[in-house]
Amino acid sequence: MGAVVANVHGKVSDILPQHAIELLFKMGLPVVGRHGYGDAGVFSIHTPTSVFFVRHSRYYGNHSTRSRNSKGHTSMESPKLFDEPPAVQPKLSIVVPCYNTAQYLPRCLDSLVAQTLDGIEAICVNDGSPDTCLAIMGDYAKRHPGLFRIVDKQNGGLWNARWSGTDVANGEYVAYLDSDDYVAPTFAEELYATAVRHQADIVICGFEREEEGTGKVTSREMDEERAPFKPSEDPGRLVEVNPAAWNKAFRRTLLMRMHRLEEPPTILEDVTLTQLAYLSAVDAVAFTGTAPYHYMIRNGSMINSVTPEQIDSVKRALLEVRRHFENSDASEELLQELDAIAFLHLGVSMSFRLSCNSDADLGQAVAETTEYLNEHFPSWKASPYINLAYAKKGSAYSKLLIAQGVYKMHLMKPFLATYRFAIEKLHVDIKW
Repeated sequence: MGAVVANVHGKVSDILPQHAIELLFKMGLPVVGRHGYGDAGVFSIHTPTSVFFVRHSRYYGNHSTRSRNSKGHTSMESPKLFDEPPAVQPKLSIVVPCYNTAQYLPRCLDSLVAQTLDGIEAICVNDGSPDTCLAIMGDYAKRHPGLFRIVDKQNGGLWNARWSGTDVANGEYVAYLDSDDYVAPTFAEELYATAVRHQADIVICGFEREEEGTGKVTSREMDEERAPFKPSEDPGRLVEVNPAAWNKAFRRTLLMRMHRLEEPPTILEDVTLTQLAYLSAVDAVAFTGTAPYHYMIRNGSMINSVTPEQIDSVKRALLEVRRHFENSDASEELLQELDAIAFLHLGVSMSFRLSCNSDADLGQAVAETTEYLNEHFPSWKASPYINLAYAKKGSAYSKLLIAQGVYKMHLMKPFLATYRFAIEKLHVDIKW
């Protein structure tokens, strides 16, 4: 369902007020404009992130499509995007963004074919990939009709690719799967069963870190039995949850009403997405207590350097998230949780990755990050979630407490040098 505006000669917003369009978006509904008359014409399909154009002729039975994203760029789109909605709403939509992963994509898609849950759809998003990703998607769509749908778009980064898939998803819940990873056959079933059992807004499953080539499992995480909770009631528990989007399922209506960044970061997209989702969550966050997700570690992926420009993009995005929290009247406890997360990922994780860049001035970068955190995320120094009481609850809290102490004592450079030695020479990778 959605709003249909007929006989549009200019913009859809010339006929339907902008506030009405935004209200429909919040309700998870698209806006369709019909441009032209008679049996032929062009239809524009508006979502919060894109505008898709479909040229249709009843006589010739054909149509072509193209899209324009929020920045005005256009690209050809796969007709699969405009399939009629299924008669029965899927239980789960799984969005798979793809870019330069043709080597791994068949394994990923095979794992979706093998899912034990009936009533799923897989939305493969070709993010302008220069390799054969699109051809592989097309082959799977032909061999498994009704399971795979395709979105073909210009390259816009992971944030936009995920939303392009989410905007056309039909499922009650939406999950994300990176195209170089794969999942166990019970992935969808465990996520959906947990969501229904707890009436959850967000479901989190565990995952195994697996070495590409050898199949060696280096760690198994987030698979413990945990009680469900509401972020608004116990935000401190969010600090120990991994920030990735790929081991989570979100109620689609939650995704449709949550804030979308005006300027998404070029890295750490997951941190901003999950934080904004937690803010909008009304019902519980629940856990499957299993680890059906296989996160693949390829050679060289344990050390992934970043540039100062990428870190600047993260700072801008986190600042937008902080302002949205404040404008949404987030509780003091949720703001303190966000501050702790900003310190963890910007102060610790990004500082480490920057230390892998030989051209970067780590000392200056740490000083600038400290000033940024002090100004915009001020409770990080005295966070109620970074202390001995929370450290007794689990290793995630204790590691964060150690990092905070090191940071306060201005010992990040030797600390990061030791951490890098452990990874490079001892092959011990401690995840923060």
